[in-house]
Amino acid sequence: MGRRVAWVVGAVLLVGLVAGGGWWWVQRESARDDAATAAVTRYVEGWRAKDLSRVPFAGSGAAADFAAAVKGLGSAGVTAERGAVQRDGSGATSSVTVTWALPGKATWRYSTPVRLVERDGRWLVTGPADGSPWHPDLPAGETMALERSAPARGDLLDRDGKALMPQGTVYQVQLDPVKADEADAAAVEQVTGVTKGSVVKALADRKRTGSQAPVPVITYRESDYAPRKARLDAITGVIAPTATQPLGPTRTFGQPLLGSVGEVTAEIVEKSDGRYAAGDRAGRSGLQAQYDSTLAGTPGLAVTTSGGATLFETKAVDGADVATTLAPRVQSAAEKALADASLTVPGAIVAVDVKTGEVLAAANSPSSGFDRAVTGKYPPGSTFKIASTYAYLTRGVTTPSSTVPCPKTITVDGRSFRNYAGESIPGSVPFAQDFAHSCNTAFISLSQKLGTTDLTTAAKALGIGAGWADSLGVSGAFDGSIPETRKGTDQAAAVIGQARTEVSPLALAVMSGSVGRGTFLPPVLVRGDTGTPRPTPLDGQAVGQLRSMMSDVVTSGTATVLRGTPGGTVRGKTGTADHGVDEKPYCWFTGYQGSVAFAVLVEEGASGGTVAAPVAKRFLTALAG
Repeated sequence: MGRRVAWVVGAVLLVGLVAGGGWWWVQRESARDDAATAAVTRYVEGWRAKDLSRVPFAGSGAAADFAAAVKGLGSAGVTAERGAVQRDGSGATSSVTVTWALPGKATWRYSTPVRLVERDGRWLVTGPADGSPWHPDLPAGETMALERSAPARGDLLDRDGKALMPQGTVYQVQLDPVKADEADAAAVEQVTGVTKGSVVKALADRKRTGSQAPVPVITYRESDYAPRKARLDAITGVIAPTATQPLGPTRTFGQPLLGSVGEVTAEIVEKSDGRYAAGDRAGRSGLQAQYDSTLAGTPGLAVTTSGGATLFETKAVDGADVATTLAPRVQSAAEKALADASLTVPGAIVAVDVKTGEVLAAANSPSSGFDRAVTGKYPPGSTFKIASTYAYLTRGVTTPSSTVPCPKTITVDGRSFRNYAGESIPGSVPFAQDFAHSCNTAFISLSQKLGTTDLTTAAKALGIGAGWADSLGVSGAFDGSIPETRKGTDQAAAVIGQARTEVSPLALAVMSGSVGRGTFLPPVLVRGDTGTPRPTPLDGQAVGQLRSMMSDVVTSGTATVLRGTPGGTVRGKTGTADHGVDEKPYCWFTGYQGSVAFAVLVEEGASGGTVAAPVAKRFLTALAG
């Protein structure tokens, strides 16, 4: 019996030893699995940081090789995810799914294998038998780089589908800071006419910092570069690499509305979310900048190896065209009129198609900077009497034949108002004659018979303050503002286009187009997907009377300078708008001839009839020619 007990006890002890040994073995193997997984996890974390210096590798130099291999990918972000770890004795395998966030929102994803080896109780990452661990198709020792391919830029199109600014060659005048000195910089300033001292300072900054980047000076089209070429070539350090960019038929054509294309600034690059890089060209102003995302397209991107292979590629997507309603012939006529007028102050001409409401031209003088033709805000002066008259006629306040005296002055709530140059019309004066001669006192004498919203309603019916600015297609467009009036002097001033009334030249052209058409149509400059606008009818009788009175302005009123203008009957209204005690008034003329409605602004002058109306005649004459 005792022997049997001893045997049982021994058997139990043996089983316990075996079981204990098995448990220890399982624990040890599990720990090895965990250690291998931890090594892969650390490797993945290194990928995410783009820094493998803390990853245990079996061989030396792996971290440095990784840094060199991915350096050419620049600031592209990367994420990595670990695959399952398979261990076999002292070796293990896994994979890493790598996702690169490349410029331009391109995503490059691939999986690359991972091999590990256990040495002295540590798991170390080791490379593949051949090739690189950083990409399955990257040969050992080679590096990766980003290459961009530029798309073709789309065009701004005219109303007939032709490019307003076709691609042309430009010369980018620059100064080499290694070869040039201060005297060279000063000579470049003299030849090009850029701001004195600007190139000298930029060159000094380059020399102080040791930068060898060329100093940009100015960009010329061929016609501007050719007469300066010999003098520029004679200056040490001047270089003029060529590029292509959209160019109008002349340097001033359609400016500043159409805008320009030039080399991207650091700010543009930063805001582009990788779409642009230093050295690219983009829309810098006007419609070229507003619609740059459409016109510019999307650059192509490729990840290449130092051996010439391509690991990843997205094709460039060419830019799309943007269609406008502009008519080059009308635009050129407007610009010629402003140039021939030899204005010493800013001016603008806008033209609108009477039939469709589409903008035919928007010309500015000077042709750089502010687009006053479309975005400017000015008091309209007596041009607004078209809207005031529409209010008077539709509200039954007066008729063209009704007698409305035109004294030199009139007083409203203690404030005295007068006519231009203290003029008056003696005797019994029909309202039509008041309109033709722009009699302020006659209009003001009727002003208090209107309701406080009547001017706003009339102006809106004709297109001023009618809410079309957002659908025009031009950022910052101004359709006018005619607030509800207050009885008394505010309403008296408002009927003659003063007080708080504001318009753009385009808003006045829209008003004249409405009279010519007999309906209001929202103007369009950039064609979109909004469909054909629906016309809003005007009061037919009032419109007919307005047309007759606007004709009288030219035949016998304040714009007789336009009599005999080529192209047919001109109907319109002059305007002279005060805007400051010591400031010369804004001078206006707006009207229509045949199928073209227009407005002319000259920012300083004696009167609309003597300053703006002659510019209008130049425009219509050029258009007819």
